[in-house]
Formats: sequence, structure tokens, C-alpha cells
Amino acid sequence: MDFSSLNPSMRNDIAYDFSPLIKIYKDGRIERLTGTTKLPPSLDHKTGVESKDAVISQEPALSVRLYLPTKSTTNSPDKKLPLLVYIHGGGFVVETAFSPIYHTHLNVLVAQANVVAVSVDYRLAPEHSLPAAYNDAWAAIKWVASHSEGKGSEEWLNRHADFQRVFFAGDSAGANIAHHMGLRVGSEGLSGVKLNGIVLVHPYFWGTEPIGAESALPPIAREYMAGLWRVAYPLTSGSDDPFLNPGKDPKLGELGCEKVLVCVGEKDVLKERGCNYSEVLKKSGWKGAVEVIEAKGENHVFHLFNPTCDNAVAMFKKIVSFIN
Repeated sequence: MDFSSLNPSMRNDIAYDFSPLIKIYKDGRIERLTGTTKLPPSLDHKTGVESKDAVISQEPALSVRLYLPTKSTTNSPDKKLPLLVYIHGGGFVVETAFSPIYHTHLNVLVAQANVVAVSVDYRLAPEHSLPAAYNDAWAAIKWVASHSEGKGSEEWLNRHADFQRVFFAGDSAGANIAHHMGLRVGSEGLSGVKLNGIVLVHPYFWGTEPIGAESALPPIAREYMAGLWRVAYPLTSGSDDPFLNPGKDPKLGELGCEKVLVCVGEKDVLKERGCNYSEVLKKSGWKGAVEVIEAKGENHVFHLFNPTCDNAVAMFKKIVSFIN
């Protein structure tokens, strides 16, 4: 994210200006500046991936989008494929599972990795403050797990998902959520499911004290990251809340998977946190393996906006090999 153009709002009708994501007005009005367009599910002819939506809860309103690689499932109708639960980013405040960038991203990822995928559409802050998004994601994961014996409401999962090869993934705020879902699997268990690994792309983690190159960031960049978190989670204890700073979480060693892949971008303001996550995870007592890959010259979630660039293609290949 480029912070060079950011300035605290001088307009007296705006309470919080987190451009280019969201503006919150003093009268309570919320203006989302991105991520409001939605695409319907489809059969994507370029990738051969079919998608459909499922409502899993009316109260709270909670939906998912499912993805199926039709080439594999048509040729081998009883073959079981790895199952990927994907959680979108957007600072907890914008985007949906139905946004064009995520629909396109999942089509490509599902085709390349040859997986069944479930993309979670959680409630957004500030209308639904955290921990609503965490609770929604866990409810969706438990709904997915309810298919592990082949008796769930969604036939794609009953027929094609291998519940002994399950992966969580997410980008930015979605990576933060995916990490915490892995912790819940470790602490609470998930019947019928084996969580093999988690992919964290440019995870939104933060902390009170600067680490590494963060000390060179302009103050407005640090305040942006801390302030956006406070807006999403008004009852937070601050930037060292374990939900935001894994290094402050005494339960970090309980992560319920065998391996983690962390992707960072060289120019991303969140890069140091992704690298630090690897270090604190290794020291936590967790017994798994963690790997960090860095995309040189790239900014935050570059792959969503330029999915065919060399660095994005390389990152996709790494994620595919991680899953398979």
C-alpha cells in the first residue's frame, strides 16, 4: 500500500479516513471505496472451474462460495481432492467472497492446485465489529467439517472433498483470520478433519513496537495500521492484542497443522510482520515446519491485481506445491 498520498482528513464531517478502503462519517454513514462489486457464481471457461453459493446461516447471515475443478471431477467422478478453505482480505472492512478479484483468484487457484475450495463470506466491520469475522469463519469451517462423513447438505463436499487433506488460506486480514482458525483447530479440535497446512499471504499482523525496517516507516503508515485495527475491533486491548500480534499470544504453539507457508512482498508495509511470524512460531513450541517466501519488488496483495506477472505466477506455483 502506498502511504505517500495519505493525510489525516481535514474535513470536519469525517470521523475516520482509511482511504483507499473506507471512510466513516461522524453521522455514522460508512462509505466503502472498494470491494463493493459482486459477481455471480459461474462456470469459468478459461479455467474449467465451476462455482456455486450456499447459505449456511440465516442469523447471522453467512454464506460461502464453493469451487470445483470440473476437468478432474468429470473424468474421475469419485476421486477425492484436497479441500481448501479460503478467507478473503480487505482490512476486515471491505471486499466479499463474491468480489471480482477473489472470484478470479479462486478460479485460477482451484484450477492450478486441483482442489475443492470454499470461500468464506464473513461479516464486515465496523457494522459488525470483531470478533464477528472470526466467529463467522469458524462457523463456516464447522459447516465444512459437517460433510466429513459424506452426509452434509452440499454434494460437492460430500462427493469430492478429502477431509484428511484440508488447508486454510487467506490474504491480508484473511490471512490473520486463517491463522486464528488454525489455532482454534489446535485448541478445540475439528472432528473428521485433518488440517495439513495454512497459507498466509501478506498477513495483517501488527504490534506496538516497530520491528526490523518498520522503524523507517512514516508515522502515518504505522498509525494507519493500528487505527484500522481499532476501528475493526473497538474493544481491542491495542496493537499487541494476540489477535493482531501473534508474538504476544501464549497459545501460539497450539497451531493445529503440520506446516505453514508465509508469503511476503518486499515493498509491503506488513512484510516484517510476516517474517517475524515465522520466527515467533518457531520459538513457540509448535512442532511443525514454517517457510517464508518473498516476492522481490512487490507491494501488498500484488497478485490479486496482476495475477499473470512473473512473481504472481511463481507464488501460485509455490502454493500449489505446498498443497500437493
